[in-house]
Formats: sequence, C-alpha cells, structure tokens
Amino acid sequence: MVITVNTAKIKAALDKPGLKIIDKELFAQSAVLVPLIKNDNNELSVLFQVRAFHLKRQPGEICFPGGTLEGPNEHPRQAARRETVEELGIPPEDVSIWGQLGLIISPFNLLLFSFVGEIPPVEALTPCADEVDSVFTVPLAHLLTLEPKPHYIKVRAEPPADFPFDKIPGGQTYPWRTGILPEVFYEIDGRIIWGLTARILQQFLTLIRTA
Repeated sequence: MVITVNTAKIKAALDKPGLKIIDKELFAQSAVLVPLIKNDNNELSVLFQVRAFHLKRQPGEICFPGGTLEGPNEHPRQAARRETVEELGIPPEDVSIWGQLGLIISPFNLLLFSFVGEIPPVEALTPCADEVDSVFTVPLAHLLTLEPKPHYIKVRAEPPADFPFDKIPGGQTYPWRTGILPEVFYEIDGRIIWGLTARILQQFLTLIRTA
C-alpha cells in the first residue's frame, strides 16, 4: 500500500490561526470571570464567591464565577459569561466582558481560561444557593496594596507498577523531571484566597500595575 502525502494540505493545516494545544482532549476546560463592580464614584471592586458548603468539591472555598465548557463548540468567553449569569442570577446582557486575562495549564489536567468584566452592583445579584453560599467585594485599590508571599509545591512523576521501564534509558532509575506549582495566599479580613483563584487575581493585579 502506497501512502501519498499532500504537502499543500499539510501546510494549510499548519497555517490555521489560533493556539494549538497538543493532547488537548486529555484536559478538562473551564473558564472564569474576574467580576468588577463600579460604584457611584467610578471606583472598582472585585467580587468573590464563597462556594456552597454542601458541594463535594472545594466546599466553602473562595472563587470567581465560572465552570466547565459545555462541549467542544462553546468558546471559553461564552462559558465564563454563562456561568456568571447562572451563579449570580443576572441577565446575560448585564455581564460586560472586557477581555481575556490568560490561560493556566494546570498539571492536574485542567485548562483554565480567565476573563475580566463588569457586572451590576451586589444589590442586583441573586446568587444561586445550589452553588454559592455568599458573595463579598474588596476594593481594587486595597487589593493593589497587597503583596502575598509565594510558596511552591513540587510535582513529581509517579509511574505505575506496570509502566514499561525496560523501554526507557535507565529503567526505574530514569531521572524524571520535577515540576513546580506556585501557590500564593491573600488574607483579607480573615478570609483566605488561594489556589487558582489567587493566581488569577495576582495576574490581574500585576497587569494593572504594569499597564
């Protein structure tokens, strides 16, 4: 059997725009929104959610509104808006997305897209009790004064017992790479913001300081 390779088609496939993520299907994809609220003096605050305490995953932790993309055709921006609408109980037209903040590729098989946008005042929100215990806001000016100390977690490769060690140089003594997972903690009025939420917040504050 002779396989014919069409170089023009290969070049056309390589020339498609957009970020290409190899093995993308191995990752769950989620999107969150950093929600900003503007007061009468045009001063901005960031809104945070406290996850409902009956949830199986991360109950009671602080996060931004967001969740998993619904199928391969949903754009992360659409998912961020949809989840914000569902979790905060506001109409879609009341979520004004300013732009994309960035993408976190987690070592735990997660692609997390983050966006920044404006939402109505807290009084206009009706948080979904199934997912949200409560919400609170912090003035952006105050957040910009905070400098959290970074901590680092080592992430190691742990092949299973049936891994084919005989097929790689060094076998069971192969020098696997060690990854580094950064962690920062924001402590605000007794509340702890950490994990991916803190990393997204830190990136947003860094963006503002350098803009």
